Amino acid sequence: MAEALANFKRKHDFLVAIDSDGCVFDSMEIKHKECFIPNYIKHFGLQAISKYARETCEFINLYSKDRGANRFPAYIKALDLLARRPEVQARGFKLPAMNGVREWLKRETKLSSGTVKAEAEKTNDPDLKTASAWSTAVDATVKDLVHDVPPFPGVREALEKLFPQADLIVCSATPTPALQKEWAEHKLDGHIAEICGQEVGSKAEILAKARTFGYDTSKILMMGDAPGDMKAAKTNGVLYFPINPNHEDGSWAEFNKAGMDRFLKGTFAGDYEAKLIAEFEKYLPADPSWPVA
Repeated sequence: MAEALANFKRKHDFLVAIDSDGCVFDSMEIKHKECFIPNYIKHFGLQAISKYARETCEFINLYSKDRGANRFPAYIKALDLLARRPEVQARGFKLPAMNGVREWLKRETKLSSGTVKAEAEKTNDPDLKTASAWSTAVDATVKDLVHDVPPFPGVREALEKLFPQADLIVCSATPTPALQKEWAEHKLDGHIAEICGQEVGSKAEILAKARTFGYDTSKILMMGDAPGDMKAAKTNGVLYFPINPNHEDGSWAEFNKAGMDRFLKGTFAGDYEAKLIAEFEKYLPADPSWPVA
């Protein structure tokens, strides 16, 4: 298993950790709607309630405060929300319990296709085998389908301005090979000191490792489009710049106009950051619009 920032060398006083899907690339919709969810319906046997499975998964992974979460806890949460839908109950549909995966989530922090496959082979647990088959299929579909998805306007400009002044890392719950492919495809990887995906741990763990390189916490910035990104930042006592879902162009414009300079000049924390976060928290609800039992 890879170690976070194993090859990293500090060059500057500032560090910027950047999420990828939905933050740098407009790839959240295509990945979940075309890659994750069809394979979820297939491997978890949800064909009879596919309409509700799709709607529920889209809410959890794209349009709720769980947006951007690691695939395994997020899609287990989708199962639990499905179980509370009156339409699913009315059909008498029995959802898979996936207890083997739930127990694995309690003891594993590096949640990836590789770790779930290794655990499935070790334990021979049928739930873990299902989760492994699903996750592997998702990775294959992403590799086959997701390409030519450019970065949001303003991203390239921001990276080019930051690169001479700050160390830049990718901090993501996406598999590292997919991240490497996407960042290289659009020639953005040359600005990045290291790409850290799901195999090296959670975003909070990646940031915790980054702190060991001696940066002052006031000089570390996390950029992301999901509440989990903000939680990882605040867990580590570092700054957070939100990329607002469905308003990404405006967020990057604000970062290039004011956020970057404030970060580099030490005036980011306080009222400015608080205002950004207050706006960010308006975009993603905790509960769905439909009734739950």
